[in-house]
Amino acid sequence: MLVLLILHLVAALLAPLLVRTWGPRACLLLALAPAATAGWAVAHTGAVRDGGAVVETYPWIAQLDLDLALRVTTLSWLMLLLVGGVGALVLVYSARYFEAGSVGLARFAAVMVAFAGAMVGLVVSDDLLLLYVFWELTTVFSYLLIGHSTERRSSRWAAAQALTVTTLGGLAMLVGFLLLGHHAGGYRWSVVAAAPLPGGGYLVTAVLLVLAGALAKSAVFPFNAWLPVAMAAPTPVSAYLHAAAMVKAGVFLLGLLGPALAPAGGWRPVTVVAGLVTLVIGGWAALRQTDLKLLLAYGTVSQLGLLAVMFGAGTPKAALAGVAMLAAHALFKAALFLVVGILDHEAGTRDLRDLSGVGRAAPVLATVAGLAAASMAGLPPLLGFVGKEAVLAAFTGDPLVLAVLVAGSALTVAYSIRFLWGAFGTRPGVPDTEMARPPAAMLVPPTVLAVAGLVAGPAAGWLSGLFEPYAELFGPVEEHLALWHGPTAALGLSALVLAGGVVLHLVRGPLAPVLARLRSPVGGNQGYEWVTHRFDLLAIEVTGATQRGSLPQYLGTVLVALVLVPGTAMLATAPWRVDLAPWDNPAQLVVCVVIAVAAVLAVGARRRLTAMLLVGVTGYGTAMMFVLYGAPDLALTQFLVETATIAVFVLVLRRLPERFSARPLRRSRWVRRCVGLAAGLVMAGLALAASGARRAPSISAAFPDLSVAEGYGRNVVNVTLVDIRAWDTMGELAVLVVTATGVASLIFERSRTGPRPRRPQPAGLRPGDRRTVWLRGGQTLRERRRSIVFEVVTRLIFHTMLLFSLFLLFSGHNAPGGGFSGGLVAGLALALRYLAGGRYELAEAAPVGAGMVLGAGLAVSVGSGVVGLALTGDVLQSVKVDLWLPLVGHFYLVTSLFFDIGVYLVVVGLVLDILRSLGAEVDRHVEAAGEPGRGLTVQREGGTP
Repeated sequence: MLVLLILHLVAALLAPLLVRTWGPRACLLLALAPAATAGWAVAHTGAVRDGGAVVETYPWIAQLDLDLALRVTTLSWLMLLLVGGVGALVLVYSARYFEAGSVGLARFAAVMVAFAGAMVGLVVSDDLLLLYVFWELTTVFSYLLIGHSTERRSSRWAAAQALTVTTLGGLAMLVGFLLLGHHAGGYRWSVVAAAPLPGGGYLVTAVLLVLAGALAKSAVFPFNAWLPVAMAAPTPVSAYLHAAAMVKAGVFLLGLLGPALAPAGGWRPVTVVAGLVTLVIGGWAALRQTDLKLLLAYGTVSQLGLLAVMFGAGTPKAALAGVAMLAAHALFKAALFLVVGILDHEAGTRDLRDLSGVGRAAPVLATVAGLAAASMAGLPPLLGFVGKEAVLAAFTGDPLVLAVLVAGSALTVAYSIRFLWGAFGTRPGVPDTEMARPPAAMLVPPTVLAVAGLVAGPAAGWLSGLFEPYAELFGPVEEHLALWHGPTAALGLSALVLAGGVVLHLVRGPLAPVLARLRSPVGGNQGYEWVTHRFDLLAIEVTGATQRGSLPQYLGTVLVALVLVPGTAMLATAPWRVDLAPWDNPAQLVVCVVIAVAAVLAVGARRRLTAMLLVGVTGYGTAMMFVLYGAPDLALTQFLVETATIAVFVLVLRRLPERFSARPLRRSRWVRRCVGLAAGLVMAGLALAASGARRAPSISAAFPDLSVAEGYGRNVVNVTLVDIRAWDTMGELAVLVVTATGVASLIFERSRTGPRPRRPQPAGLRPGDRRTVWLRGGQTLRERRRSIVFEVVTRLIFHTMLLFSLFLLFSGHNAPGGGFSGGLVAGLALALRYLAGGRYELAEAAPVGAGMVLGAGLAVSVGSGVVGLALTGDVLQSVKVDLWLPLVGHFYLVTSLFFDIGVYLVVVGLVLDILRSLGAEVDRHVEAAGEPGRGLTVQREGGTP
């Protein structure tokens, strides 16, 4: 089974390349992936025939006790057969349905195969959490398939509606799964179903949440509106997703969970009532449709309601009938959708009011459609008749449900006749439709499906032997599937259903005004739009009331909540009642006083630069505390981070007013001081509580030994970052790259990897002249912005700073330093060049794109992890390599050094990106606006400033 999932993944990844090479014919090759699924199911028929199961388990996420637990029993075997078989035929059909060069064909092929793989994973998952993963994958892929025609608003709207409804249902279902798994102590359904279930409201809540997801996925009332709208998708999508695959997922879930949850309160009433309502309203709506695809869509909604009744009833008869109808519906409905696609493709319309005489023009197609429609109506000897008779027989003891089933089935017969009459009949006064001969590649798939329904009817007895192990989960099976049971009540009801359907079709003329008037006052789409519109309005109101655009207000709200909630709990527990030493060194008290005074003064500062410098004092004071506590690595990093932060603040402040606004008033400033003081006290108390709450030994106690034995370094801090907790650092690198991209996207109007700015020719300097300059970019600045001392100092210390950054990088494994510290020093060197010489000088210092540096850093870090995997079998595992060089002697390298080099490059790229976005790009905007006195010169080449 895992091989099948991998096969679909590989096929989906290769699909775009295959489509670009072979065009639509690539779908023929891609059809092999779902065909392999169907072949696998056929090959394992014997394993599930007598109620057995095929089980595969692969370790996945040990911390969550989550494995790739795959299990195939009778119901999942049938779904594999349908998902694989119908999927392969639909892809064969697509090879001729789409024209060469069709827009989005590569995306369609890839997503279609990926969807088939997600459906395979969904039906074979034994773990409920794994099932949910594949469940949501089918939702995402269906969204992409329904919205295939991205240029059409109707397609985008339909895709969004399907995504919204099914995703919300899936989230509710996930909560239900969590409740069931939490009670059972695990999420393997085979284990959960065998264990005692919880009782009372707990079980009812879990059941209702699960049902919300299942009914939403299968478009059962009240979630039935999204399916007809989804007909905006291409016909192959409708034939697969909305006949054989996606909409069957909810029904499959009902069938999977039914044996265990059917006795639970709420299961039967919800599924049966919702299914019956869906059966009737879907069939009634189908009679009003003139678009053949919409007619089939509402018919699908109706049939899904019937399947929900069968699998929700919780009896052996209903379960056996449900499995038979599940197979029959997939065969006849997929065939009919493909027939409609042929009509639309060859005749140019699917409106039954415009079609006439198609049956004479395409007799083979009409025959195929007749077989499929006959199965849908329940005519013998097709599988649809066997299933419909079993459905009626299962509820002979429940007159009310039986009456609704008979009425809904009669509607099914009526719209089946309407489909055939509208698609292939000859309409008086309508000219015969010109229609080309259908291509064999398009005609074969619906023919295979229709003939399969015809063959399966007489083989009902053999099929019964395959399906009964599932029905036996609900109890002993007393009646079997058969084409002929003799003169039974179910046979009489079947005849009544057929007669009622024929009568409804014959009186369609007088019935038309009734059909037009007898409808819900609020349609499903109107209800969906009303609900989403109300949510939009609510979001606007909430946003308007809470998001006022004031950062102090947002931060104050967070801090007040921190003081009130955790602070109150802290006061109740009094964690400070422990023996504390006020300080280890009197200098610590002095530093604390400096930090506190700077923080208080920063709150009252009126100038932005003053406030920034005072906040910087608190940062440098914190670094001094690290020094006093004997943490040189942390102190070095804090010093560098604080310096880099001040540099960034300087870049930002030059575009802001010198002073803060007149507000806040004096009173509000005191309020802010109080809030800040309270938040500080609460955080101190929480830190104290956290340090005193430890019950188990800290894992960091083993880090010093691990850093030497496995990381081959004596600097515990650096080895922890690049080895022991390298996965954390990898995630932080990804965050830094994303942050840099976000900053650049907010500032740049053009590509940040575009050409570097050309340095203007200084005034009065001819091309042949040579002058000695300290910084070449300095000549582009206005004279009052230049500082010769600054330029000279920068020229003298720039390369020293770079060498120092490399020293920190290479010495960090055994001494204070590392890639992060070294990268910050290199970034500060670049910032120095920019501040001294402007954006042209920055381009001289770093003639590369920031994005390239960021990408290279991330690639180097990831590559070092791959090297560790290749050498040791573990990702990011450090390896010691002993080397010898002349004049140097023996030395060694650790592969984590390359990870640290990646960190170095990412930090340099981040600083470079900030300098070019908040610095150089802002300078360009200033020059373009011609703002005097703001910064850089407006000097033009060969001219004067």
